[in-house]
Amino acid sequence: MYSERSSTFAGAVVWEKTAADGDGAILPDGCMDLIWMNGDVVVAGPDSRPYIARTRPGDYLAGLRCAPGTLPALLGTPAEALANARVPLADVLYDDDTARLLSSIAEHGDPATQLEKFAARRRLIARPDRRIAVTVSLLARQCPVREVADRVGMSERQLHRLCRREFGYGPKMLARILRLQRARELVGSMSAAEAASLAGFADQAHLIRESNELTGRSFGRLVTSS
Repeated sequence: MYSERSSTFAGAVVWEKTAADGDGAILPDGCMDLIWMNGDVVVAGPDSRPYIARTRPGDYLAGLRCAPGTLPALLGTPAEALANARVPLADVLYDDDTARLLSSIAEHGDPATQLEKFAARRRLIARPDRRIAVTVSLLARQCPVREVADRVGMSERQLHRLCRREFGYGPKMLARILRLQRARELVGSMSAAEAASLAGFADQAHLIRESNELTGRSFGRLVTSS
């Protein structure tokens, strides 16, 4: 069983899941999560390929899915150091905030709410880079990398370094992931060919190839698994 809601932490989504069938594939979406699982909080790094989540039927998980580029500043750790990995939070950041989070969950339960409070406290400490949101917005609209670099006042090389630090991979990979996510959202109200065009693919065949390369499954299967 899976459910989600908008978070009190801006730009994030809270989700809860009780595993039914054991292991499952988590597909790239450009996001990073804080997840309560197996009695601990882990950081889910940005995925560039399907990640196989090892769970047992009946396991309870609660997570805070943060928009691209949000968690690295909160945790003080570059996203590329966490790419395609799941790492205990205490191995990434262990300070009073982390200790308070783990203690609060143990004392009060409701891990989802405690994760939101933790992120809100960290945001008060972190210094957000305003270029991050602009970069995500432009890449989501499939702007060329050169244009994105110009718009945020950087060279292409500097932009690449920024993206690896904040998103875990370069701007072209993030643009590909966001484009596939957009097509997946659109196809519920239109044909796959129309969704491919509006999302920025050359054609439906291009969409199908990208789905296979990024998720290891056909676009049809990707849509039905959402």
